[in-house]
Amino acid sequence: MLSRTAHNLYWLARGMERVDYAARLLQVALRMSSISAPTPQENYWHSTIIAAGCEAAFLEKHGEATGDRVIDFLLRDRDNPSSILSTIETARQNARAVRTALSSDMWQAINGTWLEARTLGEADLRAENLSKTLDWVKTRAILFDGACSGTMLRNDGYYFTRLGSSIERADNTARILDVKYHVLLPDHEDVGGGLDYYQWTAILRSVSALRAYHWVYRDRVRPWNVAELLILRPEMPRSLRACYDEITASLDLLAESYNGRSGECHRLAGEMRARLKFGRVDDIFQSGLHEFLTDYVDRTADLGNEISRFYLM
Repeated sequence: MLSRTAHNLYWLARGMERVDYAARLLQVALRMSSISAPTPQENYWHSTIIAAGCEAAFLEKHGEATGDRVIDFLLRDRDNPSSILSTIETARQNARAVRTALSSDMWQAINGTWLEARTLGEADLRAENLSKTLDWVKTRAILFDGACSGTMLRNDGYYFTRLGSSIERADNTARILDVKYHVLLPDHEDVGGGLDYYQWTAILRSVSALRAYHWVYRDRVRPWNVAELLILRPEMPRSLRACYDEITASLDLLAESYNGRSGECHRLAGEMRARLKFGRVDDIFQSGLHEFLTDYVDRTADLGNEISRFYLM
C-alpha cells in the first residue's frame, strides 16, 4: 500500500474518533455545569477546553471560557481545525482521496455525515436542541466505526484504520481522566464528597461506561475503581489497556503484512502495553494519577510520531 493511502486511512479513522470524543466531552461539560456547586460554571467549560487540547487557541480568540463560546468553538468554529464540523470535513477529504480503499458502507457513512453536518444551524446549538445534536454526532461516528468493522477487507488498509482509531481513543480517554482529577475538583471540596461523586459519574457517562462500572464493581462510584476501569481493565473497550491491546495487534499484523519489518513504533507500543498489562491501580495513585496520565499522553504522542515516520511518510 502506498504511504499516502495509509496516511489518509489512518487520519480518517483518527478524525472520526476525534469527532466522537468532542461530542462526548461537550455532553459531560453540559452535565457538570448543571450541578449546583460553589464554583462558577465557567470552570467546567475551561476544563473542557483543556481536555480538548486547544486551550491556547481558544483563549487567544475568546479569552474567558463560557458555555456558549466553548460550544461554538468545539462544535462548528472553522478557525478551530479540531472542531466537530472542521474534523468531519477533513475526514471526508481523506475518505475521498482513498475512495477505492473503502467499502461502500464506509463511504456512505462519512459522506452522509458530511452532508448532514452542513445543514446544522443556529437552532441546533440552542440549549433545548444541543443534546440531540451531540447524540447525532456520536451516532454518526459509531455508524462509521461499525461500517469499518463489519465491511472492510482484513488487509493492511484495515489495520491502518484500526490503528488510527485506537491511537486517538487512547489519547482521548487519558485526557478525560486527567482533566477530572487535576482540574475539576475545587480545592475546598473534599475528595469523596457529593460534587466529587457526580463528577466521576459524569466521566463514566462520557465514555459510556457507567453501566459497565456497576456490572464490574457492584459498588458506588469510587475514584480508584473508575481509574482502574478506564486504565487497566482489558474488557472495557475504551480503557487504555484495551486501546493498547488493539494498537499492538494492529502493528503486529502490519509487520506480518510487510515481511516482518518492524520499527521503534512496535517497541514503544509493546512497552506501553506491558506497563498497562502488569500495572496496579494502587501503584498508579501512589505515584500520582495526574503524573501517570500526563506521561501516558506524551508517550502516546511519541508513538503516533513514530508510526508516521515508519509507515506514513
